[in-house]
Amino acid sequence: MRGRDFLNQANRRFGRYAIRNLMTIIVGGMGIVFLVDWVMGPRLGITLSSYLYFDRALILQGEVWRVLTFVFLPPDSSLLFILFSLYFYWMIGNSLENEWGSFRFMVYYLCGVLGTILSGFWTGYAVNDYLNLSLFLAFALLYPDYELLVFFLLPVKVKYLALLDFLGLVWLFIQTGWSGRLAILMALLNILLFFGPDLLNRCRSMYRRWQYRRSFR
Repeated sequence: MRGRDFLNQANRRFGRYAIRNLMTIIVGGMGIVFLVDWVMGPRLGITLSSYLYFDRALILQGEVWRVLTFVFLPPDSSLLFILFSLYFYWMIGNSLENEWGSFRFMVYYLCGVLGTILSGFWTGYAVNDYLNLSLFLAFALLYPDYELLVFFLLPVKVKYLALLDFLGLVWLFIQTGWSGRLAILMALLNILLFFGPDLLNRCRSMYRRWQYRRSFR
């Protein structure tokens, strides 16, 4: 509740400075980067992405724009699936903004960006994969019964897809080194900040129900 009260107060004071349609800007940037890479890569042998990714050494050498431009890197995909990927990011981002309002969504996204940057300066590199995943997990927590067409054919509720992604993250967290673990934790910092208390309450409720059922066996 305190976190929500703080965000409400901050929204009243600074809400007019919120970046509206933030996900449209991010997805639009991803689309431009993908198209430039797709055209320039085979012809010139250089890509726009190579000037945007997060690299601590290059940032300290003066390429400071890399601190933020990594958020515009598109997912590795074919021309067909990039359209689906970008539409999906746009859809979940705008759904979150419509649910929370522009200011709260901007804070959520920037918390993930900040966590990713901090882990990047610690480990040397950072990607936006976990940051984008945090959007999907937030969407699944708010709209668990929303159905997606997997392979454009099979309807699956988003909560099951999010569960698979979460289990995959847990497995990756176990298998990777400490630098990878830090990257995962920091990029998903916004999930903990925004949903941590609610998730903890859900776990407590599930545990109480389990104890209650067990007492009658």
